[in-house]
Amino acid sequence: MAHSRPPRDHSQRPGGTPDTAPAWPVATFADRRVAGVRLAGSLHQYRGPNTLILGIPRGGVPIAAEIARNLGAELDVVIARKLGVPGEPELAMGAVSASGRLYLDEDMVTRRGVSPAQLAEIVARERAAASTRDVLFRCGRPDPVIAGRTVIVVDDGIATGATFRATLQAVRAQGPALLVAAVPVGPRETAEILQADADVVVCLHVQEPFEAVGYSYDDFQAVPDETIDSILQSFQADR
Repeated sequence: MAHSRPPRDHSQRPGGTPDTAPAWPVATFADRRVAGVRLAGSLHQYRGPNTLILGIPRGGVPIAAEIARNLGAELDVVIARKLGVPGEPELAMGAVSASGRLYLDEDMVTRRGVSPAQLAEIVARERAAASTRDVLFRCGRPDPVIAGRTVIVVDDGIATGATFRATLQAVRAQGPALLVAAVPVGPRETAEILQADADVVVCLHVQEPFEAVGYSYDDFQAVPDETIDSILQSFQADR
C-alpha cells in the first residue's frame, strides 16, 4: 500500500533522535473510504434526502461520498482556499471561500507582520483560485440548495481549522437549518474552535499531541481532480 505521510522531525521532540525515536503509531484509518464509513456511523441521525453533504476538495470528497451513500443524502462540493503567510505558504493566516467569505486569523497576521497590501494581494489571488476550482468541479451544475436543510461539511482532517472555518461561515450565510462539521481527525483545540461556526462538531479521533492529519491514515495519497469529477458524476447519475 502506498504511503505519503509527511516525514517526522524527531529532533524537535523531547528525547527523540533519529536512532531512538519510535516508529509511526498504528494508523487509525486505512484510507479515506474507511474513514468515511466510520464517520457516517456517527451521523446516522441525519439520514435522509433533506440532508446535504458538502466535501471540501480534494481530500474531503471521498469521505463525503461514503457519508452520502450511507445516509442516502445529496453530495456536492464546497470550495475554500487557505491564505498562506508570505514566505511560509503552508502556515495559514486565514482562508477564503469561492463565494467570497473571508476568515482571518488576526493574531497570526499581526505576529507575522503581514502588510495590508500583502494581505489584499493574497486574498485576491486565492479568491480567484477558489472561484476557478468551483467552476471546474461544478461542470455547469447549479449550486446546491442549502437554505432550510441539514448540511454536513466534511474534510479528511483539520489542523488550524482556517479553511474549515471559512467554509462553515460561507455555508452558514446561506441559511441551513442545521450545520454540522464532520472530520475523522484533528486536534482537540481546533475541534472546540469550530463550535463557534457549526451547530454540531463531530471529530472521531482527537490527536494529542497533534502532528499532522496524515499520521492517522495508512494510505494518505493525494486525491486527483479526475477522481473528484468521477465521484460527483456518479452521484449525479444516480439521482
